[in-house]
Amino acid sequence: MSDIQALIARQTASWKQRDPAALAQGYAEDAIVSSPMFPRAEGRKAIELSFAAIFRVFPDWTLVGDSPCITGNRVMQLCKCGGTQQGDFMGVPGTGKRTEFDCVLIFDVEDGLIKREKRIYDFTGMLIQLGVLRGKPAV
Repeated sequence: MSDIQALIARQTASWKQRDPAALAQGYAEDAIVSSPMFPRAEGRKAIELSFAAIFRVFPDWTLVGDSPCITGNRVMQLCKCGGTQQGDFMGVPGTGKRTEFDCVLIFDVEDGLIKREKRIYDFTGMLIQLGVLRGKPAV
């Protein structure tokens, strides 16, 4: 198993435990995470706080990833995310509704840790499921 594969395995286990501190340990001290759900997180402590915020809003949050695509030090992973909104999210009080959507995680690894991560979500689909936006499928 490569160093990157071992890192992914540790992160997967930490996601399953919903452990913000353990998840943050997979990032470099000066790492940057860009996500449409929460502000850009710069530094390991801010990244840990962003994970804690996800689990506070969606206490049953899950992230299930497909096999990662690794090219050099860059990783891309298709995932399915989901959770029940219990807390305030982007100014919307907890709805008690469950959402499930696709996402893509792209990260660069340096010295065995995630240095940069970009998260791409089906954010519109998520907001429709939570009742924030209205929409109907195309015919």
